[in-house]
Amino acid sequence: MPNQGAPDFSNWSCPLPLRDYPTIVMGHGGGGKLGNELVEHLFLPAFRNPALENLGDAAVIEPGSGRLAMSTDSFVVQPLFFPGGSIGALAVNGTVNDLAVSGADPKFLSASFILEEGFPLAQLAAIVEAMADAAAKAGVRIVTGDTKVVERGHGDGCYINTAGVGVIRQGMSVGPNRAQVGDVVLVSGTIGDHGMAIMSVREGLEFESQIKSDCAALNGMIADVLDSAGSSVHAMRDPTRGGLASTLNEIATASNVGIEIEDDKVPVRTEVQSACELLGLDPLYVANEGKAVFFVAPEAADRVLRCLRSHPLGSDAAIIGSIPVQHPRMLVARTAIGANRVIATQIGEQLPRIC
Repeated sequence: MPNQGAPDFSNWSCPLPLRDYPTIVMGHGGGGKLGNELVEHLFLPAFRNPALENLGDAAVIEPGSGRLAMSTDSFVVQPLFFPGGSIGALAVNGTVNDLAVSGADPKFLSASFILEEGFPLAQLAAIVEAMADAAAKAGVRIVTGDTKVVERGHGDGCYINTAGVGVIRQGMSVGPNRAQVGDVVLVSGTIGDHGMAIMSVREGLEFESQIKSDCAALNGMIADVLDSAGSSVHAMRDPTRGGLASTLNEIATASNVGIEIEDDKVPVRTEVQSACELLGLDPLYVANEGKAVFFVAPEAADRVLRCLRSHPLGSDAAIIGSIPVQHPRMLVARTAIGANRVIATQIGEQLPRIC
């Protein structure tokens, strides 16, 4: 989808009073002229499409026939800009991915902003531009939204809430409760990149090569997998908060199956592993924002692996495990020396504010 009508934030031609307010003020959330100017000269040019231009209380959309998938998420990451992404790109890609791993073709998004009084308008413009770019790359439209402003000291700059709607493929039925004994487990690439990109900025860690977030929309890659393997794909998830370990535990519980993975087959970048060791973290629990986990019938595993590796976002894909008959509702990892260890779900979150 071409990014039509994207605003030139460096040279706004908007009328007063927007030009006279370089930071967010309470009036931007008051429903009056300031708020209208923000919509007319920032949000609408960035996200322009026929469904949004009506600016009604709800967008009228035509999703097509069949079943719909709907998802919602909120984003509170700090810092707002990080190597490989921003809160804006994260908000779009995160919602797109939630729809895609449900077997849906993402179509429409909403975007609501909670802004703190005093937040620089130039930073908001950069966030909006990143959202517009991410939506264009993912082929989705932002069709409705909202803006609220809270008093200075009662927020943290910018929070974003999104909702998304997608059309589920005809005949497609995937879900965390559909993994089966005998399934092969694949991951689309290296794990822990996003969480360690955030932490490297927060902690001031420096490595020979910069750790970048894997923030990306996966709907194109997932569509290729479904085109290739169809009903042989039983479950898909994007391992965000809680990382790969939490996602696999959730699927083991939902499907009442045991999952076995092999430690040395789980792809982890050297710099990510080093950062985890410095901070005392396990990369299996570190968040990702551009990876997917697949549970597929064994006869389709090699085909899915080839399909993933042929896509730019899946070049590091790997088969990491399978579902045995034993130990239902448990995740077990086989170590390099042949021992087994149980990987439990953590009580809390290792890394707060990473998405």
